Amino acid sequence: MPTIHVCPWEEVPAVSALIRPVRLITLLDPTNVSETPPEVRPDLHLRIGMNDIAEVLPGMTPPGVEHVERIIAFLRDWDVKAPLLVHCFAGVSRSMATAFIAMSILNEGREAEAARLIRDAADHAQPNRRIIALADDLLGRGGRMVDAVAAMGPARPTYLGRHVTLPAYLER
Repeated sequence: MPTIHVCPWEEVPAVSALIRPVRLITLLDPTNVSETPPEVRPDLHLRIGMNDIAEVLPGMTPPGVEHVERIIAFLRDWDVKAPLLVHCFAGVSRSMATAFIAMSILNEGREAEAARLIRDAADHAQPNRRIIALADDLLGRGGRMVDAVAAMGPARPTYLGRHVTLPAYLER
């Protein structure tokens, strides 16, 4: 079964060695540098520099249209047969939003189910709402992605998430 893996930054080496992803998405503060694990070809490692914020704040880089466009293009080019690994600093917000985007692309019209599955798998998941709103607009989902994430309710407060495995495709 095709899978999407989400983890915090500190778990990337161990998770990468375990699952051997073909693609990696790193979503960190623009000043952070993340090494490409040996299991991933450097050209299949997408790095997006943005802060985990939902509104524009001085001195910070909010998620923008150009960031989400790059994420969507990278996901659309993913060979779903091979695992995808996504991480941010904590594995809670930016990376969970990206995993939700991937699931939404592959399961159009089933955004609410995808969000419920994420909540069931990860009580700490709190997808970044700005990223979700931008993706909803870019994918033409008419608010379905935004509504699905809002319906997830509050996450369990945590400093760091944990490695979570999600199915790329929802069961019928």
